Amino acid sequence: MDMQAQETLRSRFGFDSFRPGQLELVDGIVGGRDVMGIMPTGAGKSVCYQVPALMLPGVAIVISPLVSLMHDQVNALVSNGIPAAYLNSQLTPSQQHEVMARALAGEFKLLYIAPERFDDPRFASFAAEAPISLVTVDEAHCVSQWGQDFRPSYLRIASFVASLPKRPPVAAFTATATPRVADDIVRLLEMREPVRVVTGFDRPNLRFEVHQLTDKRKLARIASYALEHAGDSGIVYCSTRKEVEGLHEALVGAGVRATRYHAGLTKAERTANQKAFVNDDAPVMVATNAFGMGIDKSNVRYVIHHNMPGSLEAYYQEAGRAGRDGEPAECLLFWNDSDIATARFFIEQETENEALTREEAEVVRSAQRRRLAAMTGYCMTTDCLRAAILHYFETSHESTSPASSCGNCSNCTDEVDAVDVTLTARAIMRCVHELRGRYGKGVVADVLRGSHNEKVRQFGLTNAKTYGILDESAATVKEIIELLVAGEYLEVSEGRYPLVGLGPRAREAATDEFRLHMKRVRKPAHAKPAKAASAKNVSSTAATLETGEQRELFERLRFLRKQIADGEGVPPYVVFSDAALRGMCVALPKTPDEFLAVSGVGQVKLARYGKVFLAEINR
Repeated sequence: MDMQAQETLRSRFGFDSFRPGQLELVDGIVGGRDVMGIMPTGAGKSVCYQVPALMLPGVAIVISPLVSLMHDQVNALVSNGIPAAYLNSQLTPSQQHEVMARALAGEFKLLYIAPERFDDPRFASFAAEAPISLVTVDEAHCVSQWGQDFRPSYLRIASFVASLPKRPPVAAFTATATPRVADDIVRLLEMREPVRVVTGFDRPNLRFEVHQLTDKRKLARIASYALEHAGDSGIVYCSTRKEVEGLHEALVGAGVRATRYHAGLTKAERTANQKAFVNDDAPVMVATNAFGMGIDKSNVRYVIHHNMPGSLEAYYQEAGRAGRDGEPAECLLFWNDSDIATARFFIEQETENEALTREEAEVVRSAQRRRLAAMTGYCMTTDCLRAAILHYFETSHESTSPASSCGNCSNCTDEVDAVDVTLTARAIMRCVHELRGRYGKGVVADVLRGSHNEKVRQFGLTNAKTYGILDESAATVKEIIELLVAGEYLEVSEGRYPLVGLGPRAREAATDEFRLHMKRVRKPAHAKPAKAASAKNVSSTAATLETGEQRELFERLRFLRKQIADGEGVPPYVVFSDAALRGMCVALPKTPDEFLAVSGVGQVKLARYGKVFLAEINR
């Protein structure tokens, strides 16, 4: 079985060996077992179900949340000579009928569908007749109310599987699942003693940076970064449509080849802009979080967050769209206090979802508040950023403990001071206790600083015991409040006017062991010389190709790839990944056999592209 799997991997996908965890999942599926794979973005989750789909008789059903994901993955499979198709609302009824008829005739090995397809009686009839070899659930965290992207339609997957004449193996995959979410996935999909593989959440090729900046400085930093890395592809995430529009306009005005994506654009505009980004015609995409899930673009060299996301799950998923080819990439997060307020506002808005009952909405809202506190803690921590991410996801998972220092994040490499703010934190706790959770953090800060503003006088707070006991700026007091919220010493209520109250760990703040530290950067990152910024391992071209000749060949092969991709109407990475092009530049293959030995080159791609690429390399 292992030999057949290895041969399928080599001949169809061009890889000589499986990555960690992949073969165990493949063997589980081929052996008829349910499996769950929790693997970081870029670790090769799709291979874990695509290889078994090719080995097993029948057609594998792949449940995927987004149309763009299906389209990209089917394109990539067809490019490798693998018969695959998708069923979604973009197809006409007659096209859908044709796809199902061809699947029944055995023409496809993989069929991608959205969970909404379960509403279609025609699909139910098809599923009752089709020889279904496997049901794969991609982005499986969508089934859990504790996940960051809960979709009620995913709750119907279990009943769909149960309705099939013969139950096939069920495979669930996700990149972002805490232990609680992982257990939820198994329960809600009614999986039977699944083989669980957690390969870890670390992405060693990604460098993480977090910087607290004003809105004006955010804009300047993003524009200068994009111009410094003009040859690289990147994504810039914003919280709102308005910010996307403003930042996109500013970048284009500065000379950056950028496009934009948000739900306020027409469907035609979104499709055209996404195509321009995927095809490298506009290498920079400015977008809300409506963009990206399932975008299988492997050569994204950086992801910048213009605002703090609402959870570490969302952040790691979005940041993880950088460096999917395993080459070095950068993940930069810029934030300020207003981002936290925006995230709290969205929590109240997003749970007004007609698909959820009142009880479900409250469960979701409660989970979102906890995730926001963890995200805020990440922005403010003085510890290694990579270790903070790994600790969040790996607690209670069977995996190695994260290192305390990675040497490849801004907290480990920049000149960061951990300032002890324990006494100030205790003063804040006393004030919140005295005010009995009736006021927001602005009023708490005003009381502590002895403000004489109208609101403080109106509420009679000048008589409070904690009035005027701190000599700190309002911004510092508010930041420490958020640190205490992140640590669950304080909590912020829901509603239009969030109030600050004591949290579940409030009593711990009064103990001798309690300590709180705030991050302070001695040497602002924006003051670094331009040479230092460009010398980092951001540009994977410079990092992996040592000679000028290799770098020149890489650009020539990239140009050739773009010409071929445009001619075939597919994204350039579908032809070959950046990593495969670099492999060619280093190996300099002269014969078809030598070309086939390059990682990422399979038999189909050798036959399709080998002659023209070998000619360019030999030239």
